[in-house]
Amino acid sequence: MTKITKEELLKVARLSHVFLPENEIDGLIADIDNVLTYAARVGEIAADVEEETKKNVNVTREDVVIPTPPQPLLAQAPERIEDFFVVPMILESNE
Repeated sequence: MTKITKEELLKVARLSHVFLPENEIDGLIADIDNVLTYAARVGEIAADVEEETKKNVNVTREDVVIPTPPQPLLAQAPERIEDFFVVPMILESNE
């Protein structure tokens, strides 16, 4: 069973810039203990489950070029120069 001490709770509260009234600390410790116990139990159960991971699987597909005329998009631009959108400068040049 996971336990959190009063000192640990106060340290986390201080680091988080959260004020904890003295009369709520014991209740918070009990609530956090319940959450940590539940999370530990879920972790134990999940450790027994073998599931194929689908994370970070590269999928390859053929790139297909679809010709698109730029004029319908450029017609919606508030400002443009020839075939380019004009946007505010967000980076400064070192030149």
